[in-house]
Amino acid sequence: MIKQTQSDKQFVVIVPAAGVGKRMLVACPKQYLKINDQSILTRTANRLLSHPNITKIIIVLSDEDEYFAQTELADNINIVRVSGGKERVDSVLNGLHAIDVEKYPWVLVHDAARPCITHDDIDKIIEQCITSNCGGLLATQVVDTMKQNIKTDINTVGRTIERSDLWHAFTPQMYKTVELKQAIEQALEQGLQITDESSAIELAGLPSLLVLGRRDNIKITRPEDIALATFYLDQQKQEQQKLKQQKLEQLIG
Repeated sequence: MIKQTQSDKQFVVIVPAAGVGKRMLVACPKQYLKINDQSILTRTANRLLSHPNITKIIIVLSDEDEYFAQTELADNINIVRVSGGKERVDSVLNGLHAIDVEKYPWVLVHDAARPCITHDDIDKIIEQCITSNCGGLLATQVVDTMKQNIKTDINTVGRTIERSDLWHAFTPQMYKTVELKQAIEQALEQGLQITDESSAIELAGLPSLLVLGRRDNIKITRPEDIALATFYLDQQKQEQQKLKQQKLEQLIG
């Protein structure tokens, strides 16, 4: 998968999953909703662990979580459970504290509700970050016209925002373990808002690569996203089957 010097490297992924997903309007946390009889969290974790360079996942869960023990992930020796924090950033920091930085000098952080991440995109972010010796994140360029609203009782357009330099931030996001930990701790001490790992890195004055990823790497946030994720997963499965068939035909003849 990853070429040359990257091929023998091992990586750990933090998966923050302590949230409740209120926008899904369901009783259980959204990561435990099912896609074809398998929870979103299970699909995400299995997709990550099936990548040859990912050897460990740290799943950060609420101490009140009563669903994880019922999944197949609970008995996986390559998965470590860590207690979550008040906010996502606190959960990520708890995950960082559980990492052996000597063994894992780099860390990836991936949303539990992004089960459609592909191995090709994981390859891209690992290769580009290691080659550049700089952390970064998967992202896609904005294609829609962007509007900024006026903050009143009703939503009205304030202005149109130039989209040419705008990107949608995805995950995984990958950074040097020590740098990310220090950046988050520093931002929290200063009371600064951290929306994702790259925002902590930005506040620390460090650069981040924008690694162009696939648009089907969606985050399941609203009820209608389940159907979309199901469609994308089916499409990806068909893609892999076609690739296997093409390779088989090349070998045969």
